[in-house]
Amino acid sequence: MALDQKKTPSLFKIMTQEMQLRNYSPKTIKAYQSRIRDLVQYYAPRHPRELTSNDIRAYLLHLIQEEGLTSSTVNQVINAIRFLYVELYQIPFIIRDIPRPKKERKLPDVLDQEEILKIIASVENLKHKTMLLLIYSAGLRIGEVVRLKANDIDSKRKLIHIRQAKGKKDRYTLLSDVVLEKLREYYRVYRPSEYLFGGAEGHGHLSERSIQNVFRRALKKVGIRKPVTVHCLRHSFATHLLENGTDLRYIQEILGHASTRTTEIYTHVSKKSLGKIINPLDRAIIKQGLKQNDPSI
Repeated sequence: MALDQKKTPSLFKIMTQEMQLRNYSPKTIKAYQSRIRDLVQYYAPRHPRELTSNDIRAYLLHLIQEEGLTSSTVNQVINAIRFLYVELYQIPFIIRDIPRPKKERKLPDVLDQEEILKIIASVENLKHKTMLLLIYSAGLRIGEVVRLKANDIDSKRKLIHIRQAKGKKDRYTLLSDVVLEKLREYYRVYRPSEYLFGGAEGHGHLSERSIQNVFRRALKKVGIRKPVTVHCLRHSFATHLLENGTDLRYIQEILGHASTRTTEIYTHVSKKSLGKIINPLDRAIIKQGLKQNDPSI
């Protein structure tokens, strides 16, 4: 049975409804639809029901070998395909024995505090500056900061209420004294209504892409060439907390991690432990009574 392209949207409509019933986030729904749409287009005009386990394997190999997708992206593709065949079509044997690619173990990029202050100081727009200050000082994801509302700021308790974040979980995080003063200034100028950081012409919230572009321009302006994104501010926040002696369990709660194993990655980039190690070259030079700029070295 060939796939009727005119009927294709019905598949995605059903997928959306089924994912909504299971309380999937809008971001996950959008991602899964995109992954299944790519699969449908790759095998068109064949219908997804006609595909076999070997077809799925061949498609995943194509994504890895030809498209060069990362293991995390391929795993998302597998999750979307699993939803389609296990939850929607109820034919799990098609994907039962599909192996998952091993995840890469990458350490997060971290900026030091001097670099962060330079970046923020280079941003002149009050709204954008306030957002970057919030992201760093509270360890927020970019999707969390754009969706903040006025009543999420608890100025008396010095806390920020993050509602229905990743994993549909609420949490509280820190509200900096400096940021509180900046927020008060921001309120006086912008008078936000629903969302703290409104979008164009007051409709909805500011887009994630907007603040990403602001950060990218700020990096260029201050001459930082590290391959970092806005999310690096969250990583830097966690790392700096750890270096200041904050217990890992508290950092986990503040960031909203489900497991301490996720938070433990910051121990690998923190200078707190690594800074105590004396480099063997430096030790040898000190032992020989030489200086760092000795011409014999």
